[in-house]
Amino acid sequence: MVLAEQIKEIEQRREALERCLDIDQKRIDLRNEEEKTQEPNFWDNPDKAREQLRKVAGIKAWVEDYDAIRKDAEDLQLMPDFVKEGVVSEQEMDAHYAATLEKIEKLEMRNMLRRDEDKLGAILDINAGAGGTEALDWASMLMRMYTRWGEAHGYKVKVLDFQAGDEVGVKSCTLEFEGEYAYGYLKSENGVHRMVRLSPFNANNKRQTTFASVFVSPAVDDTIEITVNPSDIEWDTFRSSGAGGQNVNKVETGVRAIYLPAGIAVVCTEERSQHANKQKAVARLREIISQSNQQMKAVEKNDNWRCHTNLERGNAGVQFEGVSFKRV
Repeated sequence: MVLAEQIKEIEQRREALERCLDIDQKRIDLRNEEEKTQEPNFWDNPDKAREQLRKVAGIKAWVEDYDAIRKDAEDLQLMPDFVKEGVVSEQEMDAHYAATLEKIEKLEMRNMLRRDEDKLGAILDINAGAGGTEALDWASMLMRMYTRWGEAHGYKVKVLDFQAGDEVGVKSCTLEFEGEYAYGYLKSENGVHRMVRLSPFNANNKRQTTFASVFVSPAVDDTIEITVNPSDIEWDTFRSSGAGGQNVNKVETGVRAIYLPAGIAVVCTEERSQHANKQKAVARLREIISQSNQQMKAVEKNDNWRCHTNLERGNAGVQFEGVSFKRV
């Protein structure tokens, strides 16, 4: 059964959230921003109007989530009396306490993601490393894991690119997570992931170590200015592969964009037309360049980093397009 100390802890954490989030000021900001949407000429500039609506929705989400926590905390304080009167069972009180605590922890976590890019969607790249067939299988397991995590947390997960392994698994794949704070939650997954197990692909059932790299970048929207000069992009086209379709294996709809100044290559085969895939590829380049700039700034602040390129044992660092940064 929930104790008085636990109820007191919930109330203390709620009060701390109220101070930290400055809820009173957010309520004022919400009213002011909503008034702007009521102006007669609000939709004269659709892009600016949509940006204003996103701003209102962002502030409103903070206020509504906090109000839900406050209501649950108030109900929890009354529940011990209801339990004594037999109106509420101890199991219901325990469940209400657990649900309230979970809401508080989620809002606290979101409050920690304060960078501008944290609230954006995410693009996640997985590449099999050293380990042969075992590495391909490990990459496919990571792909399933991240896909299921995204679906379980309400994100729309799309496969932007997929290169199957020769025998099993995945050589490389690119996943897009659509939804708020996807990048904030996933950015800590950057790096080389290692798995050690008794390999089912080894005839002697020996223990094998394998590696796969994961690179996460924010899905850059129009609010972040990243300029990519078209003359700096080299284009290759090829026929997409897949299960049938009017264009598949008949027209060169797949594209590969190489950003020459940085040597970054992006492959896009998701759409059914070459023009749409080119647009997706340019957007992907903007996302990678944005993330690259952030990582370079982080490295410049710390001299105790060195660069390495091998995706194998001893190279567990932050991976970026074949070059990773590792603390020494």
